Amino acid sequence: MTVPTTAAELYLHGLHLLVEKDIAGWIDLWDEHGVLEFPFAPPGRPGRLEGRQAVADYMRHYPDHVDLHEFTDVRIHRTTDPGTIVVEMRGIGRLVQADSPFDMTYIAVVTVADGLITSYRDYWNPLAVQQPGADFLGAAA
Repeated sequence: MTVPTTAAELYLHGLHLLVEKDIAGWIDLWDEHGVLEFPFAPPGRPGRLEGRQAVADYMRHYPDHVDLHEFTDVRIHRTTDPGTIVVEMRGIGRLVQADSPFDMTYIAVVTVADGLITSYRDYWNPLAVQQPGADFLGAAA
């Protein structure tokens, strides 16, 4: 595999790791002080995770909750800052506990510096998965 050199390449590599359920590999793409934000987080759920370890703690059990099969409709928009991209995409899979379909559209604003993610704002709709068995929104809890 070629080492990702741009923000877009790093992001696409990260999507591949998530589908492969390689959460440790995905965490390795993060800067030690990287910040993951969920601007639409519902009350009682984390809206901001500071540092690679906090992101790792949050994501550790993600595959136990969401079985991602693929990301489709991935559109990467470059910005005037070569380290920042805006991504539109759709994640498809299933909610493990509910054994129901998972089909979520996302918009993410991601900044990469020195080959690592330093900022990731994840604009997804938590209301779309508020159903029994879908309690992965607070995976760190």
